[in-house]
Amino acid sequence: MGHGGNVIQELTTDHREVEEIFGRIEALPPGSKNRKVLADQATMELVRHSIAEESYLYPAVREHVPGGDAIADKELEDHAGAERIMKDLEGLEADDPRFDTLMARLMSEIRSHVTDEEQNLFPKLEQACSADALMDLGDKVRRAKKTAPTRPHPAAPDKPPANKMLAPGAGLVDRLRDAMSGRGKEG
Repeated sequence: MGHGGNVIQELTTDHREVEEIFGRIEALPPGSKNRKVLADQATMELVRHSIAEESYLYPAVREHVPGGDAIADKELEDHAGAERIMKDLEGLEADDPRFDTLMARLMSEIRSHVTDEEQNLFPKLEQACSADALMDLGDKVRRAKKTAPTRPHPAAPDKPPANKMLAPGAGLVDRLRDAMSGRGKEG
C-alpha cells in the first residue's frame, strides 16, 4: 500500500499489485469462493489508489500538464465507471451469474486505464514536474492511501477539497466494517 519513491513509481507499483490480483482471479475456476475474496482485495486496493489519484495526482496534472484539465476529466470519468462496477460487484458472490461478467468488465476497464496512465499521463507529468515535486506527490499519495476508503462510494465527491475532507471519515468506517466482516481476507 505504501511503496516509496516518486508518485509515478508509487502508482505504477499499485498497478502491478492489482494486475497480480487479477491474474490470481483469472487462474481460479468460475464460482470459486476465493474469486470473491480476491475481487474484494482488488476493490480495496483500487478504491484507495483512486482516492489518492483524485486527491493529488489529477490536481497536479491540471496545474502542470498542458491540456491537463481534459486529461484529468477523462481519468475521473474512468474512475467513475470502474467504481460503479465495483459497487455492483460488492453485493455479489462468486457463484452469481453476473459476477464473472462484471469482473471481466472491471479488469478490462482497469487495464485500459492503467495503459493510458502509464503511456500518456505519467510521461507528461514527468516532463512537466521537477523530481522534488514528483517525490512530494508520492509522499502525499502514500499518506492519502492510508486513510482512504476501501469500498466504492460512487456518490462521493471526486475533486478537492470535498473529497479530501470526506475520504478519511469514510475510510475509517470502511476499515472498521472490513475488520469486523473479514472482508478481503483469505481463509
